[in-house]
Amino acid sequence: MASAVRPPRVPKPKGVLPSHYYESFLEKKGSCDRDYKKFWAGLQGLTIYFYNSNRDFQHVEKLNLGAFEKLTDEIPWGSSRDPGTHFSLVLRNQEIKFKVETLECREMWKGFILTVVELRVPSNLTLLPGHLYMMAEVLAKEEARRALEIPSCFLKVSRLEAQLLLERYPECGNLLLRPSGDGADGVSVTTRQMHNGTHVVRHYKVKREGPKYVIDVEEPFSCTSLDAVVNYFVSHTKKALVPFLLDEDYEKVLGYVEADKENGESVWVAPSALGPVASSSRPVIVKPKKLPKAPAKLPKPPVGPKPEPRVFNGGLARKLPASSAQPLFPTAGLADMTAELQKKLEKRRALEH
Repeated sequence: MASAVRPPRVPKPKGVLPSHYYESFLEKKGSCDRDYKKFWAGLQGLTIYFYNSNRDFQHVEKLNLGAFEKLTDEIPWGSSRDPGTHFSLVLRNQEIKFKVETLECREMWKGFILTVVELRVPSNLTLLPGHLYMMAEVLAKEEARRALEIPSCFLKVSRLEAQLLLERYPECGNLLLRPSGDGADGVSVTTRQMHNGTHVVRHYKVKREGPKYVIDVEEPFSCTSLDAVVNYFVSHTKKALVPFLLDEDYEKVLGYVEADKENGESVWVAPSALGPVASSSRPVIVKPKKLPKAPAKLPKPPVGPKPEPRVFNGGLARKLPASSAQPLFPTAGLADMTAELQKKLEKRRALEH
């Protein structure tokens, strides 16, 4: 019997390895980790991607540098000297410790991170001329990338909504970009700072003149991109202004649970009076939830003659004043009367049927 002809084997398409500004093995330890975990890591833009190996196409973790604060050399616990293989990355809401194989690798990581965060080649690190040239190339690529990218602190909100966001989430930053209120092709900058115990809110206009953005201050400053506008405010305030980066743990749409009067189900309501708070707002999903049905009402017992007042201690019961909190009959007596009426009602129903 002739064997079935098998179709020709088609080779699986090979994925393209991701491109990074810099990449190497990197051991990472977060605030909740008990020990370091080794990854293949790559820096691209303002994000560090972590892979299980240098042959993987899909990252398993990533770290956003948008909330960058500083880099420090980390001395290992229990050691009196720094071997040059540890450093710490401090973000606004967390601190991550790293460990590398050599001093050169540590300085390279610190140099590339500072280049993309501060948009300048650092001059206070132990680097060779070739390393500085590599970072200068990365700086040009990052500036070109950001010229086409909208900063994360740019939100499509109104003037009032911008003030409310900065007020409700002060830990997320105090500088926010938004569309211009006059409808022109520019943007506005809203800031909120504490001064002598009082929060001060300021608004600045940024005009669009051709491909450039001009900050309307005493000495107008021209920028090539919105990201450069943000860097202007951060650098000229000695980093007192921090770009607003809304944490993913926070909801972006205000909503509440309300009972439907028609069907008795509870629904999630998101009022649209304030409009969308952020351009990346997640859709509001209405999740109906059935409420427990109310018990059916018992039919009212037939109205009969009022029972004669009971006798207490051999005499008639005295009428208590209306303001008295003491009940006329004990609770147990009421329960007995209710049970008795219920039995009479069941007997009457049985006779009718």
